[in-house]
Amino acid sequence: MTDFLAAEDRALLERHGLGTFDALWAKQLDAVDEPNTARGGWSSVFRLNLEGHGYYLKRQSNYQMRTLHAPFGEPSFAREFRNISRYEKLGIPALKAAFFGERKVDGEVRAILLTRALDGWDDLDSLLQRWSDLSSAQHSAILQACGLLARRLHGARQVHGCFYPKHIFLQATGDGYLAQLIDLEKTRPLLFGLRDRAKDLEPLLRRAPEWSEAQLRELLAAYLDQSQDSSLIDAWLARLIARRTHKETR
Repeated sequence: MTDFLAAEDRALLERHGLGTFDALWAKQLDAVDEPNTARGGWSSVFRLNLEGHGYYLKRQSNYQMRTLHAPFGEPSFAREFRNISRYEKLGIPALKAAFFGERKVDGEVRAILLTRALDGWDDLDSLLQRWSDLSSAQHSAILQACGLLARRLHGARQVHGCFYPKHIFLQATGDGYLAQLIDLEKTRPLLFGLRDRAKDLEPLLRRAPEWSEAQLRELLAAYLDQSQDSSLIDAWLARLIARRTHKETR
């Protein structure tokens, strides 16, 4: 398989001798956290800094999953890279890949995925932890950004599959917030209309207890492109709250 090396990152990586699979595999770095050792192999994440540019270097060995694309198994990074590429083609704001490659070495299946770090962005989870310290204008801007992100995602007929606060990153701008997604491993096409959309959105609400009902209406107004007093928002809110209650009481 031909390796992917983003044109925007090629010169920087090659300047540091990191433009190839072997160089990125051999690069000595401290892991961000403990390796994941499920699926009979391992997968680990490292932080890479080059001339003020941050990256996350992810390496895995024999860490495979079965998919429709590869029924006999493939590195989980292969699926994530395909999803990153698909999101970019569909115009869904998400993390960007700088390098992807895979190798089979003496029976060992290796894979590398290098993504650009979202330095200067905050994950929604961290913003929720200081929600009471933010202004009402910031609240509204964040809710609108999240709603618009979900609308763009589902409008492109995609389900994220892990639409959680820790996977939504936001950056303040002069007049609001930009939002984008990370962790695309579980994303899939939106096949079942309203059911898929509600199933994708509900985990976000369940993990954001800081949001009042009025704030949920703000988010849904942006998502549905409706006024906050719309009967459509009433119906969606009732559906999502019922689903959340069911999940919490199981």
